[in-house]
Amino acid sequence: MKDALLFNKIAAAVLAAALLAMVTGALSRILYTDHTPEEPAYVIATGESASAAATDEPKKPAGPAPIADMLASADVEKGAKLFKKCGACHDGSKGGPNKVGPNLWNVVNRPKGSHESFGGYSSAMKSFGGEWSYEELNHFLFKPKAYIEGTAMTFAGFKKDKDRANIIAYLRTLSDNPAPLP
Repeated sequence: MKDALLFNKIAAAVLAAALLAMVTGALSRILYTDHTPEEPAYVIATGESASAAATDEPKKPAGPAPIADMLASADVEKGAKLFKKCGACHDGSKGGPNKVGPNLWNVVNRPKGSHESFGGYSSAMKSFGGEWSYEELNHFLFKPKAYIEGTAMTFAGFKKDKDRANIIAYLRTLSDNPAPLP
């Protein structure tokens, strides 16, 4: 009789432990869901992506509103404040150093991927072609990785039209001879 009672106690303890483990597992799945962000919080540039090498011609997605009209009312001072976000990777001073990205002095109307002393351009940037016109800057700064697929630039972009107009107006001032407004 004692053996049967001991066996029942052990069996009840094992069943209770199994039930507790199942309930705990179910509750933890409900309370703690794994959420993978859509975009990485910080991306380390490692060179050209495989998708950029696979495409023959760069795609230009539909993007932001045209910049020309917005530049007329853009605020250069607000653009200078926004440029601080860029300052982690870019310098904007005349003769200034390259950082993770190229120096942006005189960037408006400069050919893409052409800063003479910067060697870290992705092949996607070098092969994209053209110059950094106001409209090109507008599209690129809206969503860099979508505009030039395979770019090493990890910045997500400026989604607000006014912010892009302000930053582009500021970039225009980074020159001894600023490009005329459109």
